[in-house]
Amino acid sequence: MSRPDFSLNLLPNFPIAQKQPHKLTTHSKARTDNYYWMRDDERQNEDVLAHLQAENTYCDEQLVAMKPLQNTLFEELKARIVKDDNTVPVKDGKYWYHSEVRGDDEYSRHYRSTSMSADDKQLLLDVNEIADGYEFFELGEVALSSCEQLMAYSEDTEGRRIYTVHFKNIETGKMLSDVLENTEGQIVWANDNKTVFYVKKDLQTLLGYQVFRHELGSKQSQDVMVYEEQDSSFFMGLGKSRDESLIIIDLASTETNDTWVLDANNPNGEFKALMPREEGHEFDVDKLGDTFYIVTNWHAKNFRLMTATTETISDKTQWLEHTPHRRNVLLEGVELFNNFLVLSEREQGQARFVVVNQQNKRMALEFVDPCYYAAIAMNPEPDAQTARIYYSSLTTPGSLYDVDLTTGVKTLLKQQKVLGSFCADDYQSERLMVIARDGIKVPVSVVYRKDSFKKEGTNPLFQYGYGAYGYTIDPSFSSTSLSLLDRGFVYVIAHVRGSEMLGREWYEQGKKEFKQNSFNDFIDVTKALIEQGYCDSNKVFASGGSAGGLLMGAVVNQAPQLYCGVGCHVPFLDVLTTMLDESIPLTTNEYDEWGNPNEPQFYDVIEAYSPYDNISAQAYPNILVTTGLHDSQVQYWEPMKWVAKMRELKTDSNILVFKTDMDAGHGGASGRFKSLEEKALEMAFFIALLN
Repeated sequence: MSRPDFSLNLLPNFPIAQKQPHKLTTHSKARTDNYYWMRDDERQNEDVLAHLQAENTYCDEQLVAMKPLQNTLFEELKARIVKDDNTVPVKDGKYWYHSEVRGDDEYSRHYRSTSMSADDKQLLLDVNEIADGYEFFELGEVALSSCEQLMAYSEDTEGRRIYTVHFKNIETGKMLSDVLENTEGQIVWANDNKTVFYVKKDLQTLLGYQVFRHELGSKQSQDVMVYEEQDSSFFMGLGKSRDESLIIIDLASTETNDTWVLDANNPNGEFKALMPREEGHEFDVDKLGDTFYIVTNWHAKNFRLMTATTETISDKTQWLEHTPHRRNVLLEGVELFNNFLVLSEREQGQARFVVVNQQNKRMALEFVDPCYYAAIAMNPEPDAQTARIYYSSLTTPGSLYDVDLTTGVKTLLKQQKVLGSFCADDYQSERLMVIARDGIKVPVSVVYRKDSFKKEGTNPLFQYGYGAYGYTIDPSFSSTSLSLLDRGFVYVIAHVRGSEMLGREWYEQGKKEFKQNSFNDFIDVTKALIEQGYCDSNKVFASGGSAGGLLMGAVVNQAPQLYCGVGCHVPFLDVLTTMLDESIPLTTNEYDEWGNPNEPQFYDVIEAYSPYDNISAQAYPNILVTTGLHDSQVQYWEPMKWVAKMRELKTDSNILVFKTDMDAGHGGASGRFKSLEEKALEMAFFIALLN
């Protein structure tokens, strides 16, 4: 697509990267990577930092004319946010817990009180105070001891998702001397109120692979390693059973799970495998009282719910079926209560909940929007007779309900307040099914402003996608998207294969050797929306981040003519080189997602779509690329290399700008207002392209 009359004239002095040919050979196949030198694990190479700064300067200069629009959008986004806000208190043990934000604070303050009214609230943690002085700050996990008088919290001050754990005595308000470094961020207390367990990270691969036991008052160097995972394809997490009787090590690769447990009353004991590890067996297990509940794919592609006892849990042939497998229903999880179970299910792309009482009587909780997002919220008390559920749709702001588990009656506790002139009745959402090139129907969520939309092919369109890891992007409310909708944009989520929107098969048909389906789906959705009059073919914009950035990279290689502008954020673009390097964080964990290119079959599969390897001499859309220097998920050099090669080969005069946040990681800027600047940048880029 030729560049429209863009108020920002393309500057000729874009950064030109040095070319230093580096030969890579695998399976007797040779590639030459001219920009391999851009990788610097230490983030200290002067040439690399200078080039990133040059790209930042060029980006600022190129987009300077749209700065007033970006500022206007930022103020719009900020003005919709309630400055003084709080969460609904939730009861956990003797106390009710909630958080508050005030004024221009970037972060929350955490409190507890003896009643839901919070009249006697006690400050536990002021995140603004502990974040002061850091360009980036992320609070990880806050965990209280069983006696509720000791608190542990984790923090990341670089954006690398490497957390430091601190401890506080709530009664005295004093910080303890204990500090745990290089952790995954999770802290689990044993029931003795003095022992904690945490996961330590490999600082090269950033994988959590060792579990340590720490006793308060001792040095970290004295901590005891109680478990080490030898298989680097597994992620590791820590938790506690619903009845708090077990400390749980969760191990998960893309296609296999494993669980080890320890009696929480005996922290000096040994972790034991709950059942034998079995390749291809995916499950999630919890325990309440004498019963284990297992959501498992054993003889059940879309999962089923089984139960077991301490005596039978290790032998799945002795498990009892509670909820059978259904071909058209995905069982996503279960929340355990003493007198009820709440099943989270998905059918035809829509989430739903089913309450099951002790007599196995089932009651479905219904919602009315054409497409929506719903999830189980915090329910720490298993004896509760109500369940907290979060609900949102493309036109309904986030809403928290208490649901009576006997009657199903929903009581609204709080709905996100959107300041300004927002009225939900001004907007319309739709759920479409678009037929892809292979005849498969792809779900599409659409929202637009009623008074500015005409199905006549005149509106601009913003299309978002992800499509990986089985992660489903549900259609939920976003106050930021109002700035596009109110300017006539149609907002679209393409639920491409690679998610679990339509069940486990939908995921499996969008990974490994079937990954091309994700790209085809996204492109075919765009074409269908153009044909059906949802947008002007010259005003189509697309965006994605991380694995969604891979989606963008592949789409602009394969169908660049469809898009006027593309946003590509913390993007996974150099797939082949990354997946061949086990020293890079996450590589070994993701062989079952993308395929292992050390095997010739998957080398060829990945090489065929890898965005960096498939840049060609053709015209590309206007592109905005963003990343964080300290990104731990997708390393900064992937988009850096991609932009350099794109500048070398593309034949158009369209805009290509690359912005690196020198302080941030994979999640972008921290803080509730600072992060809006990134959203305003992309929206301004797209809106300006319409001029």
